[in-house]
Amino acid sequence: MLTIGEFAQLTHLSVRTLRRYHDAGLLEPARVDQASGYRYYSAEQIPAAQVIHRLRELDVPLPDVQRILQTPDPGTRAGLVADHLQRLEDQLERTRAAVTSLQRLLRPEPATLDVELRAVPATTVAAVEATVELDDVLAWYSGAMAELDALVGTPGPPGGLYDNELFTTGRGRVLVHRPVTAPPRTGRVHPVTLPAVELAVTTHVGDHDTIDVTYGELGSWVVEHTLAVAGPVRETYLVGPRDDPDPTAWRTEIGWPVFRLAPG
Repeated sequence: MLTIGEFAQLTHLSVRTLRRYHDAGLLEPARVDQASGYRYYSAEQIPAAQVIHRLRELDVPLPDVQRILQTPDPGTRAGLVADHLQRLEDQLERTRAAVTSLQRLLRPEPATLDVELRAVPATTVAAVEATVELDDVLAWYSGAMAELDALVGTPGPPGGLYDNELFTTGRGRVLVHRPVTAPPRTGRVHPVTLPAVELAVTTHVGDHDTIDVTYGELGSWVVEHTLAVAGPVRETYLVGPRDDPDPTAWRTEIGWPVFRLAPG
């Protein structure tokens, strides 16, 4: 039998860590002396300790480590590990996006934003709309677009209208739509006539993790050019994940409703 100190030396796990694993039921000693409370381990426990160590290096939570160790089927264990690795990759992508946003925000001289003032006529579209929580927008959008695609196909780039309250209070009206000559009225899908509007339009390049930076730059442009905001922001998804799996190819038009202020 190995003392806890000897076992710690062999596995490169601290005594404190081994005690915590014992308390969590992850790696119980082979024997605990009832009189002294000393923990003793066997050499056969070294591989299990090393597996736990590697899982913890990957930030697998202790309950998930326990679930992996207690799963007898190798395929199931591999699936649990793969799920966690996917979560790590997603987190890494979010971190990279945050770094990109910071680099863009901290540039001493930001690039000039390409903005177009565009008069958009009234347009009838097939739409799905609802009042949505900000945290639920992506899931709601996916369901709404799937319903639109099933009924009207993909005649043109989809779009969305987002009320200011969605961003200011975390809950607001959202409308997604597709252009179509004769919009159907089935389920949640119904015809909507979008009113004529003048927009300050710019194009966001890439995925939506950094779209808030483009929103901020467009908002600054609107203020600097003495234009007042009026109405919900419009987005048009020229190229998105439905069109190209490469996020660098995605293009989203942001249309900020505006009107010119009178001189003075």
